[in-house]
Amino acid sequence: MFSTETSHISPQELKKSIFIYLTEEEKVELEDHLTRTYIKKNDFIFKEGDKPMGFITLEDGKVKIFKEGVGGREQIIRMVKPGGFVSYRALIAGEVHIASAVALEDSTICVIESEHFFNKLLKNNSLSSRLLTKLAKELGFSNARTVTLTQKHIRGRLAESIILLKYKYGVEPDGSTIKAYLSREDLANLSNMTTSNAIRTLSSFVGEKVIAIDGRKVRILDHQKLERISKLG
Repeated sequence: MFSTETSHISPQELKKSIFIYLTEEEKVELEDHLTRTYIKKNDFIFKEGDKPMGFITLEDGKVKIFKEGVGGREQIIRMVKPGGFVSYRALIAGEVHIASAVALEDSTICVIESEHFFNKLLKNNSLSSRLLTKLAKELGFSNARTVTLTQKHIRGRLAESIILLKYKYGVEPDGSTIKAYLSREDLANLSNMTTSNAIRTLSSFVGEKVIAIDGRKVRILDHQKLERISKLG
């Protein structure tokens, strides 16, 4: 479960969100219509079929957006990092959620009331423009991923997913360990393959000295080779 509280927008949050485009007056007003929500690891933020609770951004933590397919198998549609949007499509389209959102680790989200989002925030031209840009980029990424997940070989799909995680969440101080500790099942769901295939492919990458694995930690040893595997597909 998660708890909520109304709170101020921190300077750190502003730097990594679209709120930075608000005027000082708009920021003060937003504080009365924003709720910060703490979510425990593995808890749902929303489920497929739920009505949107508002415009949701991620302040801290990691979130996966996934859709349940045939036989209950998950397909991870996208990953969210701090400053990213957790919920926006269903709200803007006036529909229910077509996917579910789960916290991959203890996370904090900011929920903005729907009425304030439509009647106030979208009237800020700079914010609206930035929002459109981000949505367009996410659509382009989604289209590219569709081709990847349907046409690449499993080695190429998994290599691309590892690279995606690196650029999405960054690396530890050692410069090579990805700051996202996903289960083998989540890696498989991100790469559109079975868990057993993901485990075998990860093992082959380890054997080829492309990556090293320590529990859920993945350390990239040869980024160029990983890129080559991804491109060859």
